[in-house]
Amino acid sequence: MNSKEIVGSVFAVALKIIIAVILIMLVYKYAIQGYEYGYRIFGEPAMTTGEGRTVTITVNEGDSVKKIAQTLESNGLVREAKLFELQEKISEYKNMLQPGVYELNTSMTAEEMMAVMAEEPQSQESTQENPMESETESLEGTFATESE
Repeated sequence: MNSKEIVGSVFAVALKIIIAVILIMLVYKYAIQGYEYGYRIFGEPAMTTGEGRTVTITVNEGDSVKKIAQTLESNGLVREAKLFELQEKISEYKNMLQPGVYELNTSMTAEEMMAVMAEEPQSQESTQENPMESETESLEGTFATESE
């Protein structure tokens, strides 16, 4: 072997080692990022602890989860809109978020916010009708008792 062949062989081996090390570093880096992101999907804490700050959010008819998530992020209720979208997709509240006006707090987790937004909002009309109906029913019960 002459010196050119030896230098070429050493260079080729060194290049292969460098490429292998770079690939291992990239795999390690993205494996760590993937794990951390996956962990956040299931264990993301609330934005604040304690009392927090209450924010009024309006969800309109036809709003996508992406739009809701962006609204939550812009109001400081979640750290990352894309993460909220993923959390909604794998939660028990998938496709259940309702239009309405919601009082959400920065001390709530994404799961708690979804639970609030998944409930059927009670309109003022139905809230006003229900007490009247129950009051009428109790009065009818009173009259029926007195006439007996």
